Amino acid sequence: MELVETIKDDDVDISLVQEIPFSFSRNNLILPLKKLGGYLLAAVADDRGVFAVSELAKKYDLKPRPLKVGKAILVDAISRFYGQIGTAAEVMDNISGDDLSSVATEFEKPKDLLELIEDAPIIRLLNALFQQAAKERASDIHIEPYEKELEVRMRVDGILHKVLSPPKIIQDALISRVKIMASLDIAEKRLPQDGRIRLLIGGEDIDLRVSTIPTVFGERAVLRLLHRKQGLIGLSEMGFDESERASFEALLARTSGIILVTGPTGSGKTTTLYAALNRIYTEEKNIVTIEDPVEYQLKGIGQIHVNPKIGLSFASGLRSILRQDPDIIMVGEIRDYETAEIAIQASLTGHLVLSTLHTIDASSAVIRLVDMGVEPFLVASSLSAVLAQRLVRTLCPHCREEYKAPGAELVYLPANVSMLYRGKGCPNCRESGYLGRTGIYELLVVDGDIRQMISDRVSAQDIKNYAVEKGMKTLFADGLGNVIRGVTTLQEILRVTQMDYADI
Repeated sequence: MELVETIKDDDVDISLVQEIPFSFSRNNLILPLKKLGGYLLAAVADDRGVFAVSELAKKYDLKPRPLKVGKAILVDAISRFYGQIGTAAEVMDNISGDDLSSVATEFEKPKDLLELIEDAPIIRLLNALFQQAAKERASDIHIEPYEKELEVRMRVDGILHKVLSPPKIIQDALISRVKIMASLDIAEKRLPQDGRIRLLIGGEDIDLRVSTIPTVFGERAVLRLLHRKQGLIGLSEMGFDESERASFEALLARTSGIILVTGPTGSGKTTTLYAALNRIYTEEKNIVTIEDPVEYQLKGIGQIHVNPKIGLSFASGLRSILRQDPDIIMVGEIRDYETAEIAIQASLTGHLVLSTLHTIDASSAVIRLVDMGVEPFLVASSLSAVLAQRLVRTLCPHCREEYKAPGAELVYLPANVSMLYRGKGCPNCRESGYLGRTGIYELLVVDGDIRQMISDRVSAQDIKNYAVEKGMKTLFADGLGNVIRGVTTLQEILRVTQMDYADI
């Protein structure tokens, strides 16, 4: 039997793969490749696959030609090529008018979605949406009802785009199916509900956070995809420059104080906190987190899930954590005075506290804490640093090109820079010119002068101006460095940051 080391795209006839059920390929560890010269070529891992090729070849009246490949390579290839089959739109085209009125059925025991291709129409449509979202690296799926239509959009690299407009008649069935999978009350349509779904899609373990709200035209659902394997990344992979990362890691080495990560929803704050915890975890440290929800499980770290229904809030959970002899505490978000006060007291009594706030930049975090009711002298004595961040789309490496910057862009650039990069658009990036995202950062380290400014209730802008004079890079300045290096575009940096005179 011939041995092969890899399975390339050119080796596989996707139309042939489409004819063979996913469950047959996975159970027998076989991937049909192509028909060639009277033979059926198929990749196999063991004797099961050899027998399956023989049976399959009879169906096409061909001779079997099995090619031996490593099991791990084959399993990956099966998931990869079956994952290319069928978009939500194609499934929608195959659903007849009678089927559209079908009611969502009860969810079977969890199994890989690619095995459910031939199930009830609504189930097949939703499974295709999940599959397409995973394939396109979408972070969110929006199911949005309007007066005369239903729209489905996906957020890819931070930008929403429309993928489907199913008939309005399936609206209730589609939302009910989502709610069944998330263990929500399908009879309750007047109140918002939250739940979660855990799925295997092409062999990848994915969590979906589900939120439904009532609108005038019916329930609206948003599903956030959390790729469990992709969540645990290191600080070196997050877009920090070397000096920023070194400064941040030095702050993480402290044994007390508060380090805040700020930014809008979806800016990667939780990912940064997880990367920080991974960086500082050792067996000698007791690390406990309280989150809403727990997005990724971290080995060796105690994680608490907030549950307001039973009175487990950030504040009450944080009090309990302090009785667990922690060295490091991570609070998912400081939302109110009570949580802020307990976090500050914890930091002042010898604990390192990591948390997040929703502010536009680093210096605004100081004002936000004071606005919550925390005394300025407590903020000054406990706050070690604030890291503001945004996520920006990165240029597609397949279609990136250099160009001479026009005058409108030159005003933002240093005098010695006139050439920039842009993406032409290609199939790899859905013609957008962008593929993937990276972070830009603004690290405000609280020194003695800033502590005094906080105690004196100085404005956030004055604190920012002082920090810039001392060498802090603003979000815009950090992003501009990525523009000059060809990582992203000036338009993208201007989209996610706000400039002020500290940047000029």
